[in-house]
Amino acid sequence: MKLFIDGDINNYYVQTLCMLFFPGAKFSQEEELTENSDVLSLTMRSTESGVTAYAEMRSGGRSVKKEWYEPYKEGFTKVKSAKIASGVAVLAAGEALFECTPPWGIMTGVRPAKIALPYVQSGMTTSRVRDALCSEYFLNPKKAALLTDIAEKEAVIIKNTPNDTCSVYISIPFCPTRCAYCSFVSYSTKRLLSMIDDYLEKLYQDIDRIFDNINRLGLRVLTVYVGGGTPTVLNPDQIAALLGKITSRVDPATLAEFTYEAGRPDTVTEEKMKVIKSFGVTRVSVNPQTLNDMVLDSIGRHHTTEDFYRAYNIARESGIKHINTDLIAGLPSESFTSFSRSVDEIIKLRPDNITFHTFCVKKAADILKTGNDVYSRTGGDTGKSVDYSQVAAGLAGYMPYYIYRQKNTVGNFENVGYALDGAEGLYNIYMMEEIHSVFAAGAGAVTKLVAKDGSVIKRAAMPKYPYEYLSTETYDRVTSDRDALIESFANEYL
Repeated sequence: MKLFIDGDINNYYVQTLCMLFFPGAKFSQEEELTENSDVLSLTMRSTESGVTAYAEMRSGGRSVKKEWYEPYKEGFTKVKSAKIASGVAVLAAGEALFECTPPWGIMTGVRPAKIALPYVQSGMTTSRVRDALCSEYFLNPKKAALLTDIAEKEAVIIKNTPNDTCSVYISIPFCPTRCAYCSFVSYSTKRLLSMIDDYLEKLYQDIDRIFDNINRLGLRVLTVYVGGGTPTVLNPDQIAALLGKITSRVDPATLAEFTYEAGRPDTVTEEKMKVIKSFGVTRVSVNPQTLNDMVLDSIGRHHTTEDFYRAYNIARESGIKHINTDLIAGLPSESFTSFSRSVDEIIKLRPDNITFHTFCVKKAADILKTGNDVYSRTGGDTGKSVDYSQVAAGLAGYMPYYIYRQKNTVGNFENVGYALDGAEGLYNIYMMEEIHSVFAAGAGAVTKLVAKDGSVIKRAAMPKYPYEYLSTETYDRVTSDRDALIESFANEYL
């Protein structure tokens, strides 16, 4: 897709607006321009009283022009005013050209609750927050209500979180097989799986290193999250060694939450769950994604619905306090009838948490190699499926507690975590809303340093691939850089 921007507006922000109507779009100035090219021309003009955006959108030989004037308002920066003006102009052009309205209006970015939280924390009533989200960001009223409910739930949890705390993330980037839609850094070939023992030895050093930093800073670990990949791809002895290392550095009894992902049902055994429970883990995820075996096969999950029920029962009988399950709306070949049946069956199980995702394809996903068009502007049945999941969960006593959105999500819909009262996944909130620092160990793990007042955030990424992580030279350089960043950040902001 071609972008032509004239004026002071962030280029990346404009790209995210375009992707509301052109999912999967790639932006290149070298692309040859033809009469059928997808094009957005955006012009910004400012005066002393406000800013006007002029948007012309072209696709398939058709063209629409729209404009929007946004006056400067008290409490709004000029940057925010310009984003609103450009957002509304692009939104109006896209709506007219494609005859569809994105449910989230001009709200882009992965963390919508961060936008709603200040309204809630200022003391605004529920109805006023919803009205503000609709009038300022052009949200669908249903999405404004959902977002307000989540922000109100998060505000209570955040208020009760001490500012001398942090979280820890441990990365196990290996899976038994790779799902066709996967966007995570995870590895599943026999050669890479053979690296697990060496990887764990290096990981133990990394865990010691991040806990040394945490102790030096005088922070208290509130949550620990072992994620992936699929951490239950490890055998029982490996799981015991890993959890033994973690619990040698932090007492599980002092944690508000200790999570170990068991996302793939085909990796769950009674012995593994007993080991996980014995080390004080309080939360596991067992994720079917769908209870339709045909769809599971088409997305490369390599397990069945029966495998999920077996794994879920093992997790429940293990005595681990909280169990999360994931479902994905909008999977290729999944109908509304099929998805709604999965929702009903999962709710019957009464897991403490249910996360409803919307199908999203990243650039590295294997499914893109099939040549099929997996992107969708309107989402077909997906919107109906998302609505059903949220209504059904609410009627069953689950409340939404965290949310995130991704680019290239079918129909521009969202991912929402639901929980029974008191069973909210705290790490999800702390990580997504950037409430406190998260110290991360392992390949692909990102340490995120958050100032106590939340005003400054710095990131330090570990090597993306396990073979890079296992390189002594690369590991030593990256961890030294991370330690230096932590020290300098702490001196200035913590």
